Amino acid sequence: MSKFDQAKMLMQVRKIQKELQNQIITVEAGDGAVKVEISGEQKIKKIHIDPSFVDLEDIGQLERWVEDAVKTAIQESQKEAAEKMQPMMGSLGSLGL
Repeated sequence: MSKFDQAKMLMQVRKIQKELQNQIITVEAGDGAVKVEISGEQKIKKIHIDPSFVDLEDIGQLERWVEDAVKTAIQESQKEAAEKMQPMMGSLGSLGL
């Protein structure tokens, strides 16, 4: 692969990374009790808990909803990143990445 092709590939990877930085994925758990916003880079941006769903007698349920929402959000962001990077994967191997 020529240096020009490598530079072009690197620019495409950086463009995808920027897209992932700006992409926000929102996931809900507990019928909307918990909402998690995560970037395509898998950085948690916000966690919102609807107080009307909070039962102080069962904090364990709230913890499970938060855990489920975060896990799902991470999975969704990984899926998005993989889909965006898929066309590049064959070419990246030739760069030694």
